[in-house]
Amino acid sequence: MKPRQAEVSVPLQPPGRGPPPAAGPAEQPRDYVLWSLFNVLLGYGVAYLGCLCFPALVFSIKARDCKVLGDLEGARRHGARAKVLNIICSLLMVLAVVTVIIIAIVAVAVRPTT
Repeated sequence: MKPRQAEVSVPLQPPGRGPPPAAGPAEQPRDYVLWSLFNVLLGYGVAYLGCLCFPALVFSIKARDCKVLGDLEGARRHGARAKVLNIICSLLMVLAVVTVIIIAIVAVAVRPTT
């Protein structure tokens, strides 16, 4: 007589978790906190535009809070607004740095020779 093999199943989910989602995990909304913090610090340090970049940091923190509380729609809304404000702030900083460089080059080129 041959010994009978028993079926063994290994659960792939940790205990306490529900069944695996059918369509894959929902994508977590982005909050852009690091980009906002970088813009604020660089804005204050380079072009004194940190006060214009501060609302992006506020919306980024709001997005992170909503994400932690489980309000994914609010997190997406605040994250999208933070992204737009970060883009605007980044462009303003690049524009300010380029303007300062151009003014410095013109000032050196026009300097009177004695």
